[in-house]
Amino acid sequence: MKKSLRRALWAGAIVAVATAAVPVVQASAAAACAPAWSASAVYVKDNTVSYQAKNYTAKWWTQNEVPTASGEWGVWADKGACGGTTPPPTTPPVTTPPTTTPPPTTPTTPPTTQPPGSAGKNVVGYFAEWGVYGRNYHVKNLVTSGSAAKLTHILYAFGNTTGGQCSIGDAYADYDKAYTAADSVDGVADTWDTGALRGSFNQLRKLKKLYPNIKVIWSFGGWTWSGGFTQAAANPTAFANSCYNLVKDSRWSDVFDGIDVDWEYPNACGLQCDASGPDSYNKVISALRTKFGSSFLVTSAISADGSNGGKLDAADYASGISKLNLVFPMTYDYFGAFAAQGPTAPHSPLTSYTGIPQQGFWSDAAIQKLKSKGVPSNKMLLGIGFYGRGWTGVTQTAPGGTATGAAPGTYEAGIEDYKVLKNSCPVTGTVAGTAYAKCGSNWWSYDTPSTIAGKMTYAKQQGLGGAFFWEFSGDTANGELITAIKNGLN
Repeated sequence: MKKSLRRALWAGAIVAVATAAVPVVQASAAAACAPAWSASAVYVKDNTVSYQAKNYTAKWWTQNEVPTASGEWGVWADKGACGGTTPPPTTPPVTTPPTTTPPPTTPTTPPTTQPPGSAGKNVVGYFAEWGVYGRNYHVKNLVTSGSAAKLTHILYAFGNTTGGQCSIGDAYADYDKAYTAADSVDGVADTWDTGALRGSFNQLRKLKKLYPNIKVIWSFGGWTWSGGFTQAAANPTAFANSCYNLVKDSRWSDVFDGIDVDWEYPNACGLQCDASGPDSYNKVISALRTKFGSSFLVTSAISADGSNGGKLDAADYASGISKLNLVFPMTYDYFGAFAAQGPTAPHSPLTSYTGIPQQGFWSDAAIQKLKSKGVPSNKMLLGIGFYGRGWTGVTQTAPGGTATGAAPGTYEAGIEDYKVLKNSCPVTGTVAGTAYAKCGSNWWSYDTPSTIAGKMTYAKQQGLGGAFFWEFSGDTANGELITAIKNGLN
């Protein structure tokens, strides 16, 4: 599958404060080159480095993130070409937790155990750790929107896989950010007492006390952070041990009920290419199941490439899935303005349609392929995107038109939240079980409460285990889309 929303998001590493940072400076007005980027250095918001004759500024804490990723979810902002050198500053940059906002966004019980939630009615949503910054979306929003009452599981995205080990993605957002009473789930402010847990982990702990039916699963990998899975596959036991030690850390062990593997993609290419072999996915999943035991949730987000010889055929998914509680085929991001000239096409088609640009790139194709491999229907959840993908320079209303590039978006060109699109570019028509809209020269595709209702009917007809979505902050303040999922599965 093409570059995706959920997959492009996962830049921005936070590491231990004790790690030494190399001196960095802001790029000069004359565009002199800042000090060269170092893979071992820690950088924080507004630190500037040079890489391949360009200057880049960090949007938040990072280490070992090559400064080429830009857009909404890239950690580095491209500041343009540079020349010459700039002497390092006399004082190294501050490495205390950020107090200003990095960018907002906007891309699974052993087989004998029934996952939490009624059969066929699992409602699983992604909570993006970086959403607490520019998007100002916090765990409390799950309560105020009414979403928490409709959930069975939360996927917390993401943990990193650096060096074939599970590691923290963003320490500040995860467990250090202090919440005021007004912003806290239970109306109680965080403290700076020794050993006190803060951040989203503490807010999730509080949420679970209010909604004890909700299970929280820590997801590792994603588009940006899947590179470490190649090393994990070389020593699955060591990987599983590192994950166990992190997830079961005494500071937050009560927060998490499961671990999720979002490997993009085993024995295939994503941001990087993996050649660890078709059995590597099963080895990694098996090691996690052995280490965590039968009572802990182990889940996985996987490719939804239903084409012949595509990503679902590149690895032995069925053997790995047999050890999982739930599996999340990512049935969105099939098409988008990563193909800048089009043709325009809905990014999350449920079925095929005349003129679809790629065979096998629709939700039902993935579900049927997985069924043919022996994956039980009730383990699979249907994926829903709470966002749209769009092009500009489009003259044709129906799908299949040409374009000149990505449509403008709030955080990144070519992507926009449902809560914005429903008003800024209302639906023009539907195709293949999803919606599209043309406004001016912009063309968008996205799901609505109505198309989600149809997709939930499909999920029930197919005997699927429910639905999952990326991600909470794209929904309206009163949770229109999650309500459509919940009602559609009843």
